[in-house]
Amino acid sequence: MTLECINPKDLPTPQTYTQVVVATGSKMVFVSGQEPEDIHGKLVGPGDLATQARQVFGNLGRALAAAGARPAHVTRITIYVVNYKRDECLPIIEKARIALFGDHKPADVVLGVATLSPDYMIEVDAIAIID
Repeated sequence: MTLECINPKDLPTPQTYTQVVVATGSKMVFVSGQEPEDIHGKLVGPGDLATQARQVFGNLGRALAAAGARPAHVTRITIYVVNYKRDECLPIIEKARIALFGDHKPADVVLGVATLSPDYMIEVDAIAIID
């Protein structure tokens, strides 16, 4: 599997994601939205975005591994955040994101939403390509 990460010269170069990802591989992996729940389905970190973000990205890593994928195989993620305020939320989310992805920067979108499941502040889904 190869990923070509492209930041066109006529678009801003983002620090934490890539504008365009071209993937070549033979198997697509679609990961459902990962919620801030522990293995028993219990909410982790009520009211604490940092704790919930660490949990959802950790859950995403476990879901990818179950499919034989690694974080480096991820081409795109969608991050849903309740009451999203860029300056407040993004640094917290990016810290949890980097813990999973390191230097890999898949394409992404961050969506502010009115609500998720009760008391959930963040959810993340993903698409990966593997051989």
